[in-house]
Amino acid sequence: MRQLGPEVLFVELTDRKKQILKVVVEDYVRTAEPVGSKAIAAEMGGVSSATIRNELSD
Repeated sequence: MRQLGPEVLFVELTDRKKQILKVVVEDYVRTAEPVGSKAIAAEMGGVSSATIRNELSD
């Protein structure tokens, strides 16, 4: 993590985090509803909802 100023943080995203973010944004844009970790896990396949929650908390 790199800090540029008092309020700006940049975090390097792993490929999995990028994929999670993509699924969240696409689902939210499509449905205008909150996107749960179970729905994300189902779309990604092979990743548990707990893993999704952990990645999102980062």
